[in-house]
Amino acid sequence: MKTLLLFLFFIPNLVFSQITTGQKEDAVKINQLIDQYSQARETQDTVLLKRILTEDIDQLVSSGEWRIGIAESLKGMQSSTQSNPGSRRLKVEKIKFLSEEIALVDCRYTIESPNGTKRNMWSSFTVLFQKNQWKITAIRNMNPTGGN
Repeated sequence: MKTLLLFLFFIPNLVFSQITTGQKEDAVKINQLIDQYSQARETQDTVLLKRILTEDIDQLVSSGEWRIGIAESLKGMQSSTQSNPGSRRLKVEKIKFLSEEIALVDCRYTIESPNGTKRNMWSSFTVLFQKNQWKITAIRNMNPTGGN
């Protein structure tokens, strides 16, 4: 009976586990990618941004503006950082692997202005494994009106 109970307990965990060993390593790399993005935005490091973004990146920001392609995205990021001063923080909440080369990354996104007010939002990143590294190919920023 104990064997049967153990079997019934462990099999669902094995079958329905959400992340493989390889994905655990990728999750660490993806977290580092999001940290690099946050650092590059904070310091306006366009060289780093060009290295971690795909050429065809698209970005939908909380104002509703679409930025299509790396040139438009970089220009918009710089403008946004200058017009919305403060420290930006991205905290990865969840990574969902759609395949070995594509993942969705949900982050809490906080901008703290110089006067101490905080703007709490969400960001979702679509990342893709390209040329032996994870890169950001799409960004969606959301400004929730309620809930969590």
